[in-house]
Amino acid sequence: MSGPLEAKKIIVTREEINNRYFAKKILQYGGTPIEVPLLSITCEDRKENKTILNDLDQYEWIFFTSANGVECFFQLVEMYHIPFSNINNKKIAAVGRKTKDKLNNFGIKVDFIPTTFNAETMAKEFLSSYSVTKQVLFVRGNLSRPVLIEEFEKAGVSYRTIEVYKTTIKEENKQLLNKAVEGPYDFITFTSPSAIDAFNKLTEYVITKPCVCIGTTTKQRALERGITNILMPMEEFTIDAMIECMVNYIKERQEEQWNLNDIED
Repeated sequence: MSGPLEAKKIIVTREEINNRYFAKKILQYGGTPIEVPLLSITCEDRKENKTILNDLDQYEWIFFTSANGVECFFQLVEMYHIPFSNINNKKIAAVGRKTKDKLNNFGIKVDFIPTTFNAETMAKEFLSSYSVTKQVLFVRGNLSRPVLIEEFEKAGVSYRTIEVYKTTIKEENKQLLNKAVEGPYDFITFTSPSAIDAFNKLTEYVITKPCVCIGTTTKQRALERGITNILMPMEEFTIDAMIECMVNYIKERQEEQWNLNDIED
């Protein structure tokens, strides 16, 4: 299939289920996805979760910072037979559009979403716009960043966390990853700081090709790991925006080449 990514090979490092969506989008744009899932995400029930879910009355807001968190949270809701009315009467915050869409799929209305889809902006905009009279519940995974918690602590807002999923590195894909980066490719993509950490654990390869990061927190981790050739969407931190970022990069390189040819002629 021809398209703006035609003949481009793109390494996709997302968790396996979400990898498929990204790979499908790359194919639609004419590119060739090289799927190398670096992370495994599984829903997890901790011993305190049932107690937290049975006592939702004490929380005014529930914060969701990933679509995975939404999926695993509602698995627990179903498992423990928690009435949906106990959730529908809460105010709901979602970190981004994909998380919001996932909540909507469960019939949950979202009351707050930040203008930029990251935890820093979420904390800043929420705390400047809302006063909280009861506790806030943060839905998290085992590797979730502490940004929201730290900012709410500074603001003196009472909170509790519920850990509903676990992220682990797919050690079994080490050989697959090294084969992918040693072979020809044009872009490598990362959608979380955890994926970059996993990459660095599984290979000593130094990235020189364009590294496409989904957003600011992932880009920051890439910079911390010594990656310099970074592309990132400017407005919306989504897979579609990452695709558009690669397309624009290719167009810019083509225009530069055309201009150079004009000068040489």
